[in-house]
Amino acid sequence: MTVTTTTTPSALAWSTDNCQVARALDVFGDRSSLVVIREVFNGVRRFDDMQRHSGVNRQVLSNRLAHLVDEGILRKVPYQPEGSRVRHEYRLTQKGLDLYPVLTALAEWGARYVADPEGPAVEMAHRDCGAEVHAVLVCDEGHRLDDVRDVVPRPGPGGRRL
Repeated sequence: MTVTTTTTPSALAWSTDNCQVARALDVFGDRSSLVVIREVFNGVRRFDDMQRHSGVNRQVLSNRLAHLVDEGILRKVPYQPEGSRVRHEYRLTQKGLDLYPVLTALAEWGARYVADPEGPAVEMAHRDCGAEVHAVLVCDEGHRLDDVRDVVPRPGPGGRRL
């Protein structure tokens, strides 16, 4: 006879009201925001180019760009084609550049689980040597964690007991 014991996860004792994961997802809102960030990381910075390349609806793209500027992830930089009015292109701020590991991890996961049979459409590569780049987990002591089971969440300084 097998005896099954049920333990209550310790996470249930802590509030999620100030969860940084939920708050980060609130910044992005939907798929379109990450697609916009992908475009800017790939050097597509002008509205018309971004709309054409990403396929995001013009109104949705306009709203997403404004939101990402308001959040401090992108900044607007004016440019003026000869004979035209001033327009803006979008550049990553430091806050936006700090998303690169997130995008790399997402791309790596996508390459592993949802890419076409012939492989991923894009690979992340080291500019200097050309080797493929991977997202890795490293603790503050410098230990590389190859098994995610070696990572355990714990209450942080902003944790609040229920």
